[in-house]
Amino acid sequence: MSTPAYATGHAVIDRLLLDFDARKPAALARAVSIVENHRAGFDALASVLHSRLGNARRIGITGPPGAGKSTITTQLVRSWREQGRTVGVIAVDPTSPFTGGALLGDRIRMEEVALDPGVFIRSMATRGSLGGLASATRDVCDVLDAFGLDIILIETVGVGQSELDVARTADTTLVVLVPESGDSIQTLKAGVMEIADIFTVNKADRPGADRLRNDLELMLGLRPGAAASHGAPAHHGIDLRAVADSEREAMRDALNPARAARKAAKDDEADRWTPPVLRTIAAQKEGISDLVEAIERHHGYLDRSGELQSRRRERLRERVREAVELKAHQRLWKDEATVAWLEAQLPALESGSAAPFHVADALLAQSGALLSGTNTGAPL
Repeated sequence: MSTPAYATGHAVIDRLLLDFDARKPAALARAVSIVENHRAGFDALASVLHSRLGNARRIGITGPPGAGKSTITTQLVRSWREQGRTVGVIAVDPTSPFTGGALLGDRIRMEEVALDPGVFIRSMATRGSLGGLASATRDVCDVLDAFGLDIILIETVGVGQSELDVARTADTTLVVLVPESGDSIQTLKAGVMEIADIFTVNKADRPGADRLRNDLELMLGLRPGAAASHGAPAHHGIDLRAVADSEREAMRDALNPARAARKAAKDDEADRWTPPVLRTIAAQKEGISDLVEAIERHHGYLDRSGELQSRRRERLRERVREAVELKAHQRLWKDEATVAWLEAQLPALESGSAAPFHVADALLAQSGALLSGTNTGAPL
């Protein structure tokens, strides 16, 4: 078989792609570093790899700090490796205030799978990203996908409800909670409820686990549209002895939303996915098989319903928006004439004779050629 030749315009990238196609782990690590740090040629590399995307399943794992996300991630990796699947892990760690890099805590906690040749683990720093994900996380996911890994796990830093970005990055989002996560009302705020495809109450041997699980199922049963799906007749004082078994069952579901949500989560033929609420004790490997089964079931639902294509298409839209914002930002603020023009507007802004939005409009009006890449270098 002939060796493919590349002509990206970057000799280093061309050589890297040859090693990448040979599935050399060192080439994968270098490619990840290039796209993560936006080094020279990263856009050329991403363009070549784009046509290879769409085979890996992307699973986000989020939840509050201390919930056991790293332990669950490790157990999931071991389970899939036993099935012969290759796994990539992106562990988004807090940014060091001194070096700007990741603290690497997650990678240390996953040391029991870190040496497996079928596992690739990369720690990434948040670098100030409020969404719990580094801004380059999606780029790194693409590299792992193009390399041919079967499953990509994205474990977020655990900063609370601002982690909603994970839902835009993953096909399946797993929310990990523990009995002592805090007030259940705080835990069950709308944002977390909306992004979760699967819940698991970890450390389920601790007091309060069953209550938290019931609270989650109750909130799922009370979501808008959930009550209507129960199909119960809206009539009070009905004689249960005079109704059919199916109607009686529907009425019981309507009176017990948690029970209805638990039933719906087990229905593989339903038109709508209801997140199951599982229990795990990850440190003892309890409940992991149920968690893997739920992830597989959710993937089947996504594929069957067409939701998988919809989510991935939305991800492509988001990627184009990000690329436009990045290029516009770089072209504007790396242009000396633009920076000088802005400096000249500061006196008017300080005196109040001009407003920031007016200055922004004027800047954009004068920067059309610069933003489109057709600028000849003439000053504004």
